[in-house]
This record gives sequence, structure tokens and C-alpha cells, in this order.
Amino acid sequence: MSNTFQKIPGFCPDCGSILPSLTGTGGVTCYTCNRLFAGDLMEVYQSSCVKYTIHFNSREAKEKNIQDEKRIKAEEEDVEGPIVERKCSRCGNEKMSYATLQLRSADEGQTVFYTCTKCKFKESENS
Repeated sequence: MSNTFQKIPGFCPDCGSILPSLTGTGGVTCYTCNRLFAGDLMEVYQSSCVKYTIHFNSREAKEKNIQDEKRIKAEEEDVEGPIVERKCSRCGNEKMSYATLQLRSADEGQTVFYTCTKCKFKESENS
């Protein structure tokens, strides 16, 4: 038979169907076309090997990344909520975090608490 299909490891070159897994008992028969592969098993199951190199980071780079992650995490822990562009009345910083609570009755607006991301000054606004 002619090989109409591209040779791909684990597939029958005649009909293109997947071949059964190799066993230690000898040849393999295709489920679809019943072709027996006895002597040319390595040709049918042989896979190509690609050589590649893995480059690892230096120890100094890893330690620097760990320090940067700790610094970023510490900065994120200091912020209490989402950040909005609002000028702090104490230090003039342009960023403040905020949180909202319903402190008054349900038919009135909520109370917004702002915290400066720099000096931690807190102020509230009834909306």
C-alpha cells in the first residue's frame, strides 16, 4: 500500500488512524485497515527529539526578585481599599484609598471614608 498520510509517530501511515500502544509481545495491528506492523515498529513509533537548553536565573537575581515581591506586598498591605485620585488635605498627596459604609438610615446616602496613601490621614464624606 502507498503511504498517503504524513508519517506521524503512533499513527498508521496507510489509513491515518491511531495505532494501539506498544506491547512486549511483538507486532501491532492497525484497528482500521488491519495492517500488521511487525518489523518496522521503530519507523512507525519513532518520535523526533528536539534539543533545548534551560537557562536558570542567578542566585542574586532570585534574591532580588524575592525582596521586590516582599516590598510590593508590604506596600499593598498598607492600602485599605481601592485607590482614587483625591488630594489629601493634610500633605497634598494626589492618591487616597476609600471605603464606604451605610451608617445613616437606608433612605440617606452612604458615608465614604478616605485614607491618604502617603501620610495615612483619614477623612470622611457623607454622600
